[in-house]
Order: sequence, then structure tokens, then C-alpha cells
Amino acid sequence: MKILVCISHVPDTTSKINFTENDTKFDTSGVQFVINPYDEFMLTRAMWFKEKQGASVTVVNVGNATTEPTLRKALAIGADNAIRVNAEATDGYYVAKQLAEVIKNGGYDLIMAGKESIDYNGGMVPGMTAAILDYNFVNACIGIEIDGNNATISKEIDGGKEILTANLPLIIAGQKGVVEEKDLRIPNMRGIMMARKKPLQVVEPVDFNNTTSTIKFEKPETKSACKMIDAENVEELINLLHNEAKVI
Repeated sequence: MKILVCISHVPDTTSKINFTENDTKFDTSGVQFVINPYDEFMLTRAMWFKEKQGASVTVVNVGNATTEPTLRKALAIGADNAIRVNAEATDGYYVAKQLAEVIKNGGYDLIMAGKESIDYNGGMVPGMTAAILDYNFVNACIGIEIDGNNATISKEIDGGKEILTANLPLIIAGQKGVVEEKDLRIPNMRGIMMARKKPLQVVEPVDFNNTTSTIKFEKPETKSACKMIDAENVEELINLLHNEAKVI
């Protein structure tokens, strides 16, 4: 079984975010980048298939050369090889088009991705990729088992979970539950040394007329200070909720 894990290169959640050029570009100065957490869950599950069922695991990213350390970390975790599409990830549809080309050329059986990236939270790339390729697709995956050409998938729904079956090739978008945080792998020294020798292929993007452009970034408004109201002063609480917060 050939598995492709889609990896996003995202800022660590502890990074301080700023913008440049009249708030039209993200300032990467001093920002630590990591594997998108949802993608890391899927990579960890892919490693289980490698160890238990002999699957081969490839990771792919759409990005410039600055994303290669993130791909190298995925290789150090245990992926067999990596592909970098040499293009800026400008929007979800553009990324989906590039991934679809990689999938077509690679003949992968199972394509795994996080349900969304934590920088833009678009949640659109896996579904778009499946639509372009006309592949089976399951979102919000919290469990997957493969038996031959058949997959059994657990999907999170309101109030519980749904069990689905599908044939390969299949694209799944997953989240925490596929594996738990305690199951995530930290690259050891042997893995880091081996990652340096594993193949990282750079491919040029397919020609695509991208019509999306960024106009401006805006930070969320600063949260106002919390007002503490005495538990006995119900009238004051109602007054603030009505006249200041305007929620009643």
C-alpha cells in the first residue's frame, strides 16, 4: 500500500504574529514553523500502517525551500521519502490542484491529511483534491483501518461517531482521535541522521491561472478587560449585559 501524507508548514501557536507591507504579507521573522498538528496526527497513523502492514509513506508539501526543514522532520519521524512542490501556497484551490497532480503521478492508494491547517483554518484542501480526482473522501476522520482494498473509517458527527466503509483509492481528512497526542513521535538522533539521506524530491508546479490575491491581514481585536460583579448584585449584572454587552 502506498500512502501519501499531506503536510502543511505552519507557525507554532506560541509565535507572535505580525504583518508587513501595509498588512498584506505575513512577517516570518522570528517565527518558529512546525508540522501542522492535524497533519502530524495523520502522519503518526500512517507510520502505524508502515510498521504493521508494510506500507510505504511519502510526505508532500506545497511551498518554497523554507518548508524543507518541516519535511525533514517528517522524514525523521519515519516517512520514507518526501516531495516538495516548488510553489507558494497561495490559496486552497491552488494547493489542491498541485496535490492532485502529485497523486495522479504517484499512484497512491491512501491520501491522508489533517482536516485543516491551523494558520488559515480553511478546511477545504482535502475535499477539493478529492473532487478534482473524483476519489472517495471522508472528512473529520477519527479512526481508520485498512484490509486489502477496503477501508473502515470512523467519522465524528454531532453527538457521536459514524462508521463508514470505502474502497481505495481514498482521501481522508483527520483530526485528534486518529491517534492521541501521547502517541505522537519525537524524532530521535538515529531518525534525524537517516532523514538526511532520504530522498526529498522537488517538482515544479503545474501551470494554473490563480485568480486569488491577498488584500489585507487583520489581527483579532484585543479582548476587553473582565469585569467582576458581586454575586449578590444581580441588577448590575443584568444592566451590563443589556446596555454594555448588548446580549440580552
